[in-house]
Amino acid sequence: QVQLVESGGGFVQPGGSLRLSCAASGSIFSSNIMGWYRQAPGKERELAASITSSGNANYADSVKGRFTISRDNAKNTVYLQMNSLKPEDTAVYYCNYRTKLTTSWGQGTQVTVSS
Repeated sequence: QVQLVESGGGFVQPGGSLRLSCAASGSIFSSNIMGWYRQAPGKERELAASITSSGNANYADSVKGRFTISRDNAKNTVYLQMNSLKPEDTAVYYCNYRTKLTTSWGQGTQVTVSS
């Protein structure tokens, strides 16, 4: 079992920045993928960005060039730096950890982009 604790959400004006953090604890396998998904009201949950334990990152087209995902394997923590935020980025952001055998989710953190 892997537990995920997110932090860093909040309210920001369009064009602003936020940094999300997600710390994993528990039975963590060295080979894993961690990522951030988001779910806006009335919409399905979608992938924003993910990163493998070796550092290969993947981004949704809607966030490319604005979001940067990174991780600190020593701390079992993944980060999402979000710049040039838009109102359409408003959503609950969920941290995700997965291996071939298991998937874990965080409780979610709200990001609101509004003037």
